[in-house]
Amino acid sequence: MDIKKIIEKFDIAGRYLEGIPYGNGHINDTYCISMEERRGERRRYILQKINHHVFREPDKLMENIQNVTSYLKEMIRKNGGDPERETLQVIPGKSGGSYLLEDGEYWRVYKFIEDSISLEKVEKPEDFYESAVAFGRFQRLLSGFDASSLHETIPDFHNTKDRIKKLHKAVQEDRYHRVQDVAKELAFIKEREDEAGLLVDLLEKGELPLRVTHNDTKLNNVMLDNKTGKGICVIDLDTVMPGLALYDFGDSIRFGANTGAEDEQDLSKVSCDLNLFEWFVKGYLEGCANSLTTKEVELLPTGAKIMTLECGIRFLMDYLEGDVYFKIHREGHNLDRARTQLKLVRDMEVHWNQLVEIVNKYK
Repeated sequence: MDIKKIIEKFDIAGRYLEGIPYGNGHINDTYCISMEERRGERRRYILQKINHHVFREPDKLMENIQNVTSYLKEMIRKNGGDPERETLQVIPGKSGGSYLLEDGEYWRVYKFIEDSISLEKVEKPEDFYESAVAFGRFQRLLSGFDASSLHETIPDFHNTKDRIKKLHKAVQEDRYHRVQDVAKELAFIKEREDEAGLLVDLLEKGELPLRVTHNDTKLNNVMLDNKTGKGICVIDLDTVMPGLALYDFGDSIRFGANTGAEDEQDLSKVSCDLNLFEWFVKGYLEGCANSLTTKEVELLPTGAKIMTLECGIRFLMDYLEGDVYFKIHREGHNLDRARTQLKLVRDMEVHWNQLVEIVNKYK
């Protein structure tokens, strides 16, 4: 693979200096590209090879990203912000288009956001707050965008009712004879099946609005300014699709407010950090700035619970199906992950009144 040959087919000025692997993503191959401009200045870019085995239709994925970032630029400009820094900048190919198809592989380029960092875990509550503001602002800026015009890059990604059906199928087939190991987990999910489908039902009834959703709202998908620590740009837009704001809020809490690791084996270490939950609620609602409906705000704790339960279902299903989706590093890894999520759900239930009180404090 000749990185220099690839990058020279994009609309970038300057002389190619180097391209080195960048980041720790598990799906796309990512490189940091350095170019020398006329006056000897260095400018960096992010080059990515899109994993078309995960994203089967890269053309539709890039159409989503192009349309969303173009809209964000316009809105950021109207709000007096800096569109060069506050949203991803897609660099077109020299022959046009937002990506390059070369020898059966799909490539894209973004401008590198200088003087910024992303964090893999919450180092201090203010970091979690800043990610919440950024994701809330992302939601607010796109509140006028027609979400139905976006492609579903992963169909039924947060259709919890569909996830449950697939879990039932995996249980019935029991191809790896693992059902006998998970009776407690299956019973736990069974008791919560009706509630698990609540958000999908409300969307179908029109009681919750269809919105542009990010669908991977982890802390490391927000760039923080090196000097101020402020969240400046939401990145990794591959899973931007039509959905519910509650999906994004819930997934952030599931990942960021867990006191244990996602695959923690000692479940006594797993709980929902109420302090971090409050920091995120405060930041998210500030970022959204009244763009959410009253019902959406009231259901924020429910979004956290259902997204955590859904993730537990996904890990458990993968365990039953032979660990084919999530990478594992030990025997029973996906079962450990599932148990962690279900313990987190239970802890949310124990502290439910406190979660509701926190949301009421900031709504």
